Amino acid sequence: MYQIALCDDEAEQLHKTEQLFIKYRDSHAAEEFHVKSFDSAGKLLDLIERQEYLPDLIVMDIYMPDKMGIEAARELRRMGNRSQIVFLTTSKEFALDAYEVEAAQYLVKPVSDEKLFPLLDRFLKEMEEEHRKYILVRIENTLQRIAVDDIVYCEAQGKVQCLHFTNGTQCMLRITMAKLVEMLSPYTEFMRVGIAYLVNMEHIEYFNKAEIQMDTGKKIYPPRGAYQAVRDKYFAYYCGG
Repeated sequence: MYQIALCDDEAEQLHKTEQLFIKYRDSHAAEEFHVKSFDSAGKLLDLIERQEYLPDLIVMDIYMPDKMGIEAARELRRMGNRSQIVFLTTSKEFALDAYEVEAAQYLVKPVSDEKLFPLLDRFLKEMEEEHRKYILVRIENTLQRIAVDDIVYCEAQGKVQCLHFTNGTQCMLRITMAKLVEMLSPYTEFMRVGIAYLVNMEHIEYFNKAEIQMDTGKKIYPPRGAYQAVRDKYFAYYCGG
């Protein structure tokens, strides 16, 4: 599911843009996205700054009374937000500024499906690739994206799961191990070890019956009898059989 934010202070234009997205969604049944509309840049920025909303794509008018779209985009980038941004405007005056804030596209109004739909095709394909590399989790009441490649292993600790990362840090997730396994199920590099561990095989340095040595220096001690299953999964992952 992709989150798409529309931001325009003109109610009529905002409605027209919403209808274009609805038309696109109706004609692309395989694409799953949720559209959230904002009538001011300030409202959008506030939610993002409080980490209560993380849109994948922002379609924003440049001319808005509370805050110009370009300045809103600059604030987003200063926050570290890397959402794709498409500017809608009646003038090409800010084309250079759009480039400086790494806007994905600059469309001159009126926007039609002939202009917008090919862009959405491309962006959704790019976002699909990007989403394959991240999971979205809630940490201390804020939504955060975690790069899958950075996860070395996860250890169950009671009712929370402790994620260990490549940089030596860790974080606690208040979800079940079963839910975490489900979230990471698209990534074949993750292997369940007993009931307490979920291991990224890309970070295994070596293993034997007594321990699994990770490339960060961490050691995992699997339960008795787990060696054969670990061995089979590891070689199946790397050898395809």
